[in-house]
Amino acid sequence: MTASLGRRVAAEAVSTGLLVAVVVGSGIQATELSHDVGVQLLANCLATVFGLGVLILLLGPVSGAHFNPAVTLAAWFTGRRTPGGLPLRDVAAYVPAQIAGAIGGAVLADAMFAKPLVKFSTHDRSAGHLWLGEVVATAGLILLIFGLDRIGRASLAPAAVASYIGAAYWFTSSTSFANPAVTIGRAFTDTFAGIAPTSLVPFITAQMLGAVLGLGAVATVYGRPAAAAEEVVVPHDEPELASS
Repeated sequence: MTASLGRRVAAEAVSTGLLVAVVVGSGIQATELSHDVGVQLLANCLATVFGLGVLILLLGPVSGAHFNPAVTLAAWFTGRRTPGGLPLRDVAAYVPAQIAGAIGGAVLADAMFAKPLVKFSTHDRSAGHLWLGEVVATAGLILLIFGLDRIGRASLAPAAVASYIGAAYWFTSSTSFANPAVTIGRAFTDTFAGIAPTSLVPFITAQMLGAVLGLGAVATVYGRPAAAAEEVVVPHDEPELASS
């Protein structure tokens, strides 16, 4: 990695915050412009797809554009035995930055729409079928990110990851949070995109299970990589691949 750890941590905090601001802000705007839940979800989805793609493209060269503790942990695990792998020290810095950024993004979105800056969500998402949706969404995300690297198509990450999240909005019952940091951030807003704090633990547990299954799928489909190829990187010698 060419950027210092401080710059990379700052990039992760800012990017995750902006991602949550896009998700939450577009959800608020959608509910103010339409009473049709389908239209609201479509608007929220489109804004997230475009925002995510731009953020990955812009900040991938700095930090790898993880925006997601599940991706950070997966990157550490897959590269832990290689000289160029993500160090555990970096993981310990990335994850808190992602969570802090996500909370800040939710507060920023609420501020932009004159909502209470911090009002915990009352949107209960405690149901088995929603947890299954999160397992599927996160497993697919991990398979996509690490699979792209394994086939030498990491340059497609901005479009591919954003497209996958857009699709997963609609084909998963949970609308594809697929990100523990974003999930925590969305608990701080009682708006369209919110999630009740009581729903956090099972959601995050499902996401981490999905990450494990996603890595298992990568190993099953592509086999064990050569030592030099274990780190997930974006093209042109830039840092790790990105996520939602």
